[in-house]
Amino acid sequence: MDRLRAVQVFITIVEQGSLSGAAEKLDMSRAMVTRYLSEMEQWAGVRLLNRTTRRLSLTSAGEGVYQQSLQLNALSQSVPVQQHQNAKELSGLVRISCSQSIAQSALSVAIAEFLQQYPNMMIDMHISNKSVNLIDERIDLAIRITNQLEPNLIAKPLSTCHSVICASPQFLKGKKLPNKPADLALLECLTYSFFGRSVWHFEKEGEQHTVLVDGRLSASESVFLAEAALNGVGVAMQPYYSVANYLASGELIQLLPDYRPMPLGIYGVYTSRQKMPTPLRAVIDFLANWFKTSPHWLALMHQGRS
Repeated sequence: MDRLRAVQVFITIVEQGSLSGAAEKLDMSRAMVTRYLSEMEQWAGVRLLNRTTRRLSLTSAGEGVYQQSLQLNALSQSVPVQQHQNAKELSGLVRISCSQSIAQSALSVAIAEFLQQYPNMMIDMHISNKSVNLIDERIDLAIRITNQLEPNLIAKPLSTCHSVICASPQFLKGKKLPNKPADLALLECLTYSFFGRSVWHFEKEGEQHTVLVDGRLSASESVFLAEAALNGVGVAMQPYYSVANYLASGELIQLLPDYRPMPLGIYGVYTSRQKMPTPLRAVIDFLANWFKTSPHWLALMHQGRS
């Protein structure tokens, strides 16, 4: 059987939550859907779904196969828009949701370049740190920074978010600098309010380190916490792309440079590959290429890995 087709059927089963739902979505018999699923499990060598009378759910092995399936299918769908035919003719509106930090540091540049290349296109940006419901909010594309993808959405990998632990010289004056992650527990740290008390994860030479941090100030947006760090309120974990200029100028000091905070994936998230509008495909293809080739972004990424 066609393995790529089996992958697509498996993804649809997970998205629809049932074999019958996938059969209806794909205009395919339930028996054929069952056959494709059986072939997927045979190729994987493991059971992919837990089946009950009420619902289907991914097994732990199935979750890994599902993420691999998403990536494989994304590759199969990633034929770029023909720029020489469509760039000046393509028109339409694409609604994009993202956080303030990625909007300010990256998308403000990327979308400006996109609109120059596509003079008849329109972009409606929704800047929020909340993970919005794409269907309810009528969002075409969400740019998300996460390691926990929602199984009912399609996610295209765009780049990686590297973070840094930093504080202002004003805050650090007279204090002993931390030399290991556990030392952060003794300092005033700036945390994300939707996480409660934050567990910060680090890696050094293949060894994992974690520390529970706390402080008097929390917020739901990293840009606010960066400003608080600049004003001497405490220690912040920030994306490199947000604070690169402050680190270069000395307004913020990097702490624990030998310990790397856990990186996060940057994804373009959307609801369906079925009959994807050409304007949305153009935006996704442009951003995928921009994050790989933009001198602006690559300079921030170089600083994040150095």
